[in-house]
Amino acid sequence: MSFLNISNHDSSDWKGYEKILLRFFFIYFFILVVPIDWKFYQELFNINWATFNFYSLFSLTKYAPQFFGLVGYQNWLFAGFIATLATIIWTFSNTNCNYDSLYYWLRVILRYRLAIGIIAYGFLKVFPLQMPFPSLSNMHTNYGDFLAWKIYFHTLGITQGYEIFLGAIEVVAGTLLLFRRTTTFGAGIIAGFTGNVFAANIAYDASEEVYSLYLVVIALFLLIYDAKRLYSLLVLEQYTIASKFEPIYTTLGLKRLRTTLKGSVFIFLIVLGVSTYANYIKEPYKLPKKTGLEGTYGFYNVREFKYNGVVIPYTTSDTNRWQNVVFEKWATISIKIAKPVKIDTSFGDVYHTNDIDRNFESAGVGGRHYFAYQADTVSKKLSLQNKNKNHASEKFQLSYRFLNDSTLVLSGVNEKKDSVYAVLDKINKKYMLLEGRRKSVKL
Repeated sequence: MSFLNISNHDSSDWKGYEKILLRFFFIYFFILVVPIDWKFYQELFNINWATFNFYSLFSLTKYAPQFFGLVGYQNWLFAGFIATLATIIWTFSNTNCNYDSLYYWLRVILRYRLAIGIIAYGFLKVFPLQMPFPSLSNMHTNYGDFLAWKIYFHTLGITQGYEIFLGAIEVVAGTLLLFRRTTTFGAGIIAGFTGNVFAANIAYDASEEVYSLYLVVIALFLLIYDAKRLYSLLVLEQYTIASKFEPIYTTLGLKRLRTTLKGSVFIFLIVLGVSTYANYIKEPYKLPKKTGLEGTYGFYNVREFKYNGVVIPYTTSDTNRWQNVVFEKWATISIKIAKPVKIDTSFGDVYHTNDIDRNFESAGVGGRHYFAYQADTVSKKLSLQNKNKNHASEKFQLSYRFLNDSTLVLSGVNEKKDSVYAVLDKINKKYMLLEGRRKSVKL
């Protein structure tokens, strides 16, 4: 066997440079793939199974070591440095080694690591959690007020069927990796698919550039195993014999170990899939879970507005005057004000228990101020707090009353005790994004 050739159960001749390369790659990938970072185990053992949610398992699937506070590609360089030193020591130690077995087990480790990582992201798309449909507030935000990554997420989020299709590809490709004979097909799909994801992450600054390339590199390493045969078959159109290599397990213990590890991976993926689906059904993790005030969902024009008792007519330049308000289906209000927004540059992709911390709807967005609210339906009061960490001190204590089904009055004070009074008229607006453009629509 070598990197590009295989002989079934016949020990092959490894050239000197191939042995050195294999030693390096084995150590290098072992450092990057096998959990040797104590933070992985800290995260694993801190899982609260009483309040278990899928994100705890999903976080484990994104494992990559972090050395001494290094970030991104720096960790790759550090792993390469260690692997180089270890390879030199190994080379001069004259240690006997079965390189066929070494290569085989390296591929096994990488197959399962890649399968777990890609299937986990596939679940996030099959149950469209990664790119939620844009919120009503987002639909009332100027295009130029979005960061690039948010535009990318919304572009996929509005086509939930396509997002599910992309997720299905990832799940199928990852599943192919779990079987030796279909590994090349899975690796080929992932190399192309995730390569495109890597390019998109660079173009849209979507935060997963390093991780997506990490998956691509593993896929390419697995793919190179059959590169020579694929070239012979597809390019030269020559008769080509497929790899039929099968490992021989010489002891019962090895067979049991193989079955146990393989079974553990399947069980892990099943639990991850079921828990991801449960999150999608019960409380999509990127959106607040608390239901909004009954009867308020919609877009409102601010017909009348007073600030400290002074009427401010409609204007797009006054930094105190509310222009319009959106009540979401969940307990979030967004207000259009001329007051500048310092954009939350996080990606809102982490699971949080508290709604105030679930910031996907407001992350990467300017133009509107997003407030999480607590509603006291007995005394008819709303307590608002800005969800943007850069404006976390902004708060309102408001009373509300409905004049009719479509008119709502809010009055109260902000965190500086300045009084506000706003009369809101709901606009029964139809959205072409929801109505569709391929059929006749009456607005």
